[in-house]
Amino acid sequence: MSSAQAIRTTGIVVALASEAGTLGSHTARPGHITALTDGAALQLSGMGPAAARHAAEMLADAGAAALAVFGVAGALSPQLRNGALFCPERVLDEDGHAYGTDMEWRIRLQQQLAMTLHMQGALLSVASPLLTAATKANAYRQYGALAVDMESAAVAAVAQQRGLPFLVLRAIVDECADTIPAALNGSVDAWGRPRLLRLLAAICRHPSLCGELPRLYSRMQTATQALRTVATAMGPSLGWHR
Repeated sequence: MSSAQAIRTTGIVVALASEAGTLGSHTARPGHITALTDGAALQLSGMGPAAARHAAEMLADAGAAALAVFGVAGALSPQLRNGALFCPERVLDEDGHAYGTDMEWRIRLQQQLAMTLHMQGALLSVASPLLTAATKANAYRQYGALAVDMESAAVAAVAQQRGLPFLVLRAIVDECADTIPAALNGSVDAWGRPRLLRLLAAICRHPSLCGELPRLYSRMQTATQALRTVATAMGPSLGWHR
């Protein structure tokens, strides 16, 4: 990204290539800032807090006036179903830190979107994915958060350090009662792209996984369509302005 393309509005951290695609960027490269319209830009970070923190710092250094996390998450509460949009009041991490999101920005989203936006409650960020209904239920009891991801707390910490407005917008993929087979989880890379040989090997070892693939694909399609609707309605800056 050249200086002529400096970020003027929102710097968006997305972990997965499919999430970047919902913002109209199908050419985003890991480790590089990708310019969008509206003076916004995204960084395709890959999964996990360390990668997300690095991406947020790159966006802030490039001039982002606000930081956002955009993409999919898992539900911890039964009130959030597949495809639901969650814009939390605060983000929690496993060490007990809590980060508030920008209230005016959240309200602006709610007012301008012609679809339901869940605005109450917290999002939990964890270091490792919660793949089973039991681990999700434990996290729900311990933290009281409605959904879970792996990146938002790291980006929130950078926003707090830099004095930047911060927002999270997540679409729910897996519901609280869903279990994601560990073998399938290990068959994608850090950016959510299939590792074909690992996937084939996993299916050979566990033929029942073939029945899980259509359900998981449908869940992801529903979630990414919700994200695409938001991006179309709000623009890549996600409605942020000074």
